Amino acid sequence: MKLTSVLLPIALISMLAACTPARDTQPVSDEAAPSTEPSYLFVQTAQSVESGDGTLTLKMVSPTTVYFTDRPERIAGHGHTTDFIAMWGDGDDSFNADPPNATLSVIGGEQKVEDIVVTLSNPRLDGQDLTYDVRTLEGSLPKNGRAAALFIDAVVLREPMRGRVVIR
Repeated sequence: MKLTSVLLPIALISMLAACTPARDTQPVSDEAAPSTEPSYLFVQTAQSVESGDGTLTLKMVSPTTVYFTDRPERIAGHGHTTDFIAMWGDGDDSFNADPPNATLSVIGGEQKVEDIVVTLSNPRLDGQDLTYDVRTLEGSLPKNGRAAALFIDAVVLREPMRGRVVIR
């Protein structure tokens, strides 16, 4: 009886200790550590859009492309759209290697704003018109639309576009 009264509390304490998580362990994650290099997002605006046969054309596109980051450093600015197109294929992890998704927000019929998610590739500028090859992921591209903004997913740039402004 004495042995049971001694062993029972020891067994309970051992079980509780085994169920308590160790304080110095780190959670295991399948994801790689976040990059310390800023990831840039881009916005292009145009007076109107046209689409058809797997293409999207930003008509009268702005001569500048806005870019910004969130973390690890807040950066915002704009650079020439021609520079944006020129950097499309730069680096192993470029937009050419991994085409970006983008959301086209366009004023369509009856002044209704439509948002369409696409994958972009093969940008080409002809005067003031910027054409991309597109694959639609969500929504339906209008054949024609009025004022539009194209929000392009992020890429890590080794050398940011000209016109860089750091916001703190």
